[in-house]
Amino acid sequence: MNIIITGVSGFIGENLSNYLVGCEYNPSRLSLRSNWKLANTSDAIIHLAGKAHDTENTSSDEEYFEVNTELTKKIFDEFLDSEISDFIYFSSVKATADTVEGILDEDHISNPQTPYGKSKLLAEQYLLSKDLHEGQRLFIIRPCMVHGPGNKGNLNLLYKVVEKGIPWPLAAFENERSFLSIDNLNFLILQILKDKNIQSGIYNFADDESISTNDLIEIIGKASGRKSKLWRLPSGMITAAAKLGDILKLPLNSERLKKLTESYQVSNEKIKNALRIKKLPVSAEEGLFKTIKSFKNT
Repeated sequence: MNIIITGVSGFIGENLSNYLVGCEYNPSRLSLRSNWKLANTSDAIIHLAGKAHDTENTSSDEEYFEVNTELTKKIFDEFLDSEISDFIYFSSVKATADTVEGILDEDHISNPQTPYGKSKLLAEQYLLSKDLHEGQRLFIIRPCMVHGPGNKGNLNLLYKVVEKGIPWPLAAFENERSFLSIDNLNFLILQILKDKNIQSGIYNFADDESISTNDLIEIIGKASGRKSKLWRLPSGMITAAAKLGDILKLPLNSERLKKLTESYQVSNEKIKNALRIKKLPVSAEEGLFKTIKSFKNT
């Protein structure tokens, strides 16, 4: 099966491409930085390229809409004029909700508040407004936070805290978060490509279990061979320090504090029901342990 992948140089694109090669598929790179054209001989296109959420808030709103919305429209229009069967668009759970009460599923009424989320949602709405040709399928994938060996970000920040023996000062914040290991993401995409009975639609991607940040700190301690230390400092004091970080451009700012301490649980029941499976191959704890181990090895 010939598969076009945009954004293949990113963390997800590189891992997914290598995984599909190992499964005897034939992924090809499509660079969108110059003149491009979809190959009609392809069976599917996986659109990963996009403008990621900038937690430092240095990007202009226009950048998000130019890349995440308008570029996606152009690629999808090309798809509709082609004989390619499947279009898999990587959106985000942030296209529907910045904060979550309870567990997020695909029936949630979307109301993103950031330019990133709004640009992703506008792209989704455009794709869903178009009629597919017979034999074509459209999958809008909304992954939560993706991680795996080689991936940096907030997990790496937490790892450095534990690895240096620094107590975790945010233990007073109780939360539950959903994560998505790259292994489970790869598995789900492969199943969609293989199973032609799966219907078009929006699908959340997440691991089966949610994990609290305090539990995550414990997992990091086990994976790094260091004893984790949890400090329950007053949450009001931490929130004030984060606001000061907004002004002074410190590592701990309000956006990062929110990411580290808020609850954000995502249901993956719809995609599992579509695939007729009960569990994903890798548990949330196993996936996180593997990712953290990779930090130690590098």
